[in-house]
Amino acid sequence: MSKASVNRPPTPEPEDRELKLEEKIRYQLYASGERDRLKQLLVTKLEACGWKDEVTEKCHEYLQKVGRENVTTDDIVRAIRPGGRTSVPDSVKAELLAEIKKFILSL
Repeated sequence: MSKASVNRPPTPEPEDRELKLEEKIRYQLYASGERDRLKQLLVTKLEACGWKDEVTEKCHEYLQKVGRENVTTDDIVRAIRPGGRTSVPDSVKAELLAEIKKFILSL
């Protein structure tokens, strides 16, 4: 079995094994560079709508509440992630989903 990497698309298994649709899509996202383009689109949209600033402020508030000496990065992520995910604007989610669907249909 092959290992996946942050910087490299997962390597398909031997040709005799039929890849699942999800695996094929994931592979094509990496191989085509579309995953990186979608990531950059998401970052741009989140910055433009102020989401990034809101999450940064929530992180600062959390640090003030618990103290910088008593917290790890994992603690901050556990505390902020749920609210951060739910606060992503629906318009950003819809645009990203539309781009993903367009990519899948182009395969």
